[in-house]
Amino acid sequence: MSYQPKILAFAGAFRKDSTNKKTVKVAVEGARKAGADVTLIDLKDFPVPLYDGDIESTVGIPENAIKLQELMRAHDGFLIASPEYNSGISGTLKTYIDWTSRPHGEHRAGACYGGKVVIIMSASPGALGGLRGLIDLRKVLSTMGVIVLPNEFAVGKSHEAFNEDGSAKDDFVQNTLEGLGKTLTEVLIKLKG
Repeated sequence: MSYQPKILAFAGAFRKDSTNKKTVKVAVEGARKAGADVTLIDLKDFPVPLYDGDIESTVGIPENAIKLQELMRAHDGFLIASPEYNSGISGTLKTYIDWTSRPHGEHRAGACYGGKVVIIMSASPGALGGLRGLIDLRKVLSTMGVIVLPNEFAVGKSHEAFNEDGSAKDDFVQNTLEGLGKTLTEVLIKLKG
């Protein structure tokens, strides 16, 4: 059997009806159609406190952060949708990055990020679709040794962009988001297959 890339997908948002969750789900469809084994998670199912060095030094890394580290290490790449809060990365997503990047056991700092291949995307009710926040996310991930592919997409006016079934109303948006998942799958096959 040929190599099947393992992709972890999530949105850096908690809200149940988050358009970033809808955005990443469409990209997941494209990855699955291209042959990837995709695990879609909701970060809300892995509650952690805001990163605090005092918590880490006295109590240790939260159990849910350790579970996420293990899950991330078990995948070849990530599909990440990030909301833009005040022109930057969401605090929610940054908290998870901060906790999961910590050293644990025999794993060095950033072990679940180094060498991973990632595609990022965003959705926002604004016209730019959260594009400014992706600059911060790309910078943060790149400094940890993540291969952030140049392909990215920002869904503008996202509150109007999706149908009840979760698909994008506009064919261009649907195809572009599915294309992100397909591209990540194809790159992982070339790199690791």
